[in-house]
Amino acid sequence: MSDATLHATAQDPDDFAVQIADQVESFLVAVMEVAKGDEPDSAVPFLLLEVSQILLAGGRLGAHEDIVPDERYEPDTGPDADVDELRENLARLLDPIDVYSEVFDPYEPRTAPVPARISDDLTDVITDLRHGMAHYRAGRTSEALWWWQFSYFSNWGSTASATLRALQSVVAHVRLNQPLEELDGLDTDQAIGDETLEFEAGKVMVEEIAAPLGLRSPK
Repeated sequence: MSDATLHATAQDPDDFAVQIADQVESFLVAVMEVAKGDEPDSAVPFLLLEVSQILLAGGRLGAHEDIVPDERYEPDTGPDADVDELRENLARLLDPIDVYSEVFDPYEPRTAPVPARISDDLTDVITDLRHGMAHYRAGRTSEALWWWQFSYFSNWGSTASATLRALQSVVAHVRLNQPLEELDGLDTDQAIGDETLEFEAGKVMVEEIAAPLGLRSPK
């Protein structure tokens, strides 16, 4: 299935696979556009919306019965596209709020938060979704759905959920006029022990990041 036939009229728009593929494609295109940095004033709200929508697709995949691909072994889709430039562009765009803290498994007792990056998370999700899209565009619909469902449970679902929580938190801090703790010292390259992460070196007020990221605090 080529790009030209991805939305062919012969396809049933009510078909589950078509709907999921449409949501995946919309997310991929939208995040790539945000990463260009042409409209930084709307970056965070737009990403919040797009991540929310792709998680709706994930929820539908998660609620669906187990999908079994037609072939026993996964056909080769070729090398995954390089995402380094995309990651770097997102990191620059989101620099004031890119790093956040996350708990991997909320059901694991006494799990300490670990540092993560929104830019890393988004490119990780995109890599998984692109892999499934390669199968879909090649006409391997069941393989695409199987991959999207499997990787939703194993990786991109939890990653996107963490990203959504971080983006929602930024928007909430701004709209509620609440200061953010300083993020200096919180870095994904540092080793983290069992103790709770401590934010150091003062405070960063929401007002300092609101305007560049398309957010406004109440007067």
